[in-house]
Amino acid sequence: QLQLVESGGGLVQPGGSLRLSCAASGITLDYYTIGWFRQAPGKEREGVSCVSRRGGSTDYADSVKGRFTISKDNAKNTVYLQMNSLKPEDTAVYYCAAVTNVYANFCSSKWKYSYWGQGTQVTVSS
Repeated sequence: QLQLVESGGGLVQPGGSLRLSCAASGITLDYYTIGWFRQAPGKEREGVSCVSRRGGSTDYADSVKGRFTISKDNAKNTVYLQMNSLKPEDTAVYYCAAVTNVYANFCSSKWKYSYWGQGTQVTVSS
């Protein structure tokens, strides 16, 4: 049974860092593009970042470029989102999601992702 489990969320002060993890079971991440999304209260879900099946290509929302880094460890079947210089506007529930298609070296948060985790809360506040 395919399952994505996020962890690593929490409360952090502005300027701080967190590392989110997305652990996959029931699938092999070599065959899946993974995306990170977030949804703040009263706002639509937005794509934050994605990493291609082979891990060689990444993409970021403009709002997080230079602050967030996505990485993929296929051996551990886990994807990470390192978040630095966090701002209050980064506060949201963060979800990871998976999709498989023909693109091995490209990813987009605009694709229709098939599998979703349950989310982890990130709160940036002093």
